Amino acid sequence: MQFVCRIGTPDGRVLEEVFQARDESDLRADLQRRGFHLFEARSRGLRLGGWLPWLAHRQKIPSRVFLVFNQELAALLKAGLPLLQALDLMLERLQHAHFRTVLTDIRDRVRSGTDLSEAFAAHPGLFPPLYAPSLKAGERTGELEQVIRRFVRYMKLVLDARRRVIGALVYPTVLVGLSLAMLAIMATFVVPKFASFFLGMGVKLPLVTRLALGLSQSLQRWWPGVLFATLATIALTRRWAASAAGRQTVDRWRLSVPIIGKVFRGFALSEFTRALSTLLAGGIPLVQALEIAVSAVGNLFVRRRLEPSIGEVREGRPFHGAIEKTRLFDSLEVDMIKVGESTGSLDVMLQSVSEFLDEQTETRVQRLLTLIEPLLLVFMGILIATLLIAIYVPLFSTVGQNTF
Repeated sequence: MQFVCRIGTPDGRVLEEVFQARDESDLRADLQRRGFHLFEARSRGLRLGGWLPWLAHRQKIPSRVFLVFNQELAALLKAGLPLLQALDLMLERLQHAHFRTVLTDIRDRVRSGTDLSEAFAAHPGLFPPLYAPSLKAGERTGELEQVIRRFVRYMKLVLDARRRVIGALVYPTVLVGLSLAMLAIMATFVVPKFASFFLGMGVKLPLVTRLALGLSQSLQRWWPGVLFATLATIALTRRWAASAAGRQTVDRWRLSVPIIGKVFRGFALSEFTRALSTLLAGGIPLVQALEIAVSAVGNLFVRRRLEPSIGEVREGRPFHGAIEKTRLFDSLEVDMIKVGESTGSLDVMLQSVSEFLDEQTETRVQRLLTLIEPLLLVFMGILIATLLIAIYVPLFSTVGQNTF
């Protein structure tokens, strides 16, 4: 929850800033701990997340905004600016309102003596799971700027892979959407124009025409109820899918879909191997890096399958053996990981595995599109042709009867 606060600083200034806290008591305690005096606090906006949980996702920091922030922060640190001065400069240039609020709180925490990694970790859910641990590793080794640049490379690869997959699915989605919209318009506005004409003809209508007229009349009569039921179903489905059990079920269904399931599997495993490679390259121990990388996997079902490997590696089992036991990786991918573990270059080999998985995913998406685009065209063509036949067959029958 956000609060607009009038605070007194240790040097005697009175400022109005925006802070984020669970409630006012937590806010007051946090400000006092940081040396500020709270004069006034006003809640800012409504808490829609409790009522509409999917709207809360809009408060997340966009990936592109966060990527640019890290690029500029790394450049400022490389130029020799102190961290606090770099954060102040970033705040002056930052346009995203919510990120500006969060970054103000992070800057204030750093000013009061908190490490940068702990300041980012104080805002869980807003940033990628491996960001704060990566910063902590950079602070420990004195290579914060290099760690941030390594994270920037990681984000670019993730965004590029996501962009390729989404871009490949745009055309089929637009095609289906436009076709369904055209069918809805014809069923709602065009077919009813012929209904009175057909009824005045006094002839027995074909089955396909009767079905089309019945569907059109039902949509006209019951469209408020249909619209409400559709929206309610979407809302309840999204609410269920936002829960842990629902999300895991949906993610398991995604992996079980023929052809498409392999695309989701490849993307999830690519996320895992790329994150683990980035963390290991930053000097984080394998067990700790494994915990963070598993939590960074977006597919909850894959994440649950990977979690037991953390305990096995902690107990001394080879990493490639623990990964093979999950039955998520193919034998070739396991062999690549085994080679990297044996030669002491696990981070490099994991990066190669993620690139290999990306290439596989892109190839499968292209094959899927090659197959699905003509099938969609044929399917939508059949639907439109059926609707046209339902309209014109009675007309042709009447014309033929009058001719003879």
